[in-house]
Amino acid sequence: MESVLRDKSYLFALRIVKLYKHLVDQQKEYTLSKQVLRSGTSIGALVREAQYAQSVKDFVNKLSIALKEANETEYWMVLLKDAEYITKKMHDNIQPDISELKKMLTSSINTAKKNLKK
Repeated sequence: MESVLRDKSYLFALRIVKLYKHLVDQQKEYTLSKQVLRSGTSIGALVREAQYAQSVKDFVNKLSIALKEANETEYWMVLLKDAEYITKKMHDNIQPDISELKKMLTSSINTAKKNLKK
């Protein structure tokens, strides 16, 4: 497993935890914040799980779920911005990280699928 993906997904989870704390402490927002916390932190957890996948298919499955969670996190971030719980600047600051994680996950999934066909 590429440590770059592991490290980036962990650092992203850390940012999401800090965002969650901000939303709860400053905005008194408890519902959407839990959703973004769950999806945003599960990306890294799934990447870690994939490191010890039982097979290439299991590896692809774990990373595919991580990709879905990244997409869901992107949704919650847009919703938080549009509902004015976070500023456009806050959203725009984290969006490149989500996009990068999605690209990395997609690339890893595609590479693993190619190797599976060999």
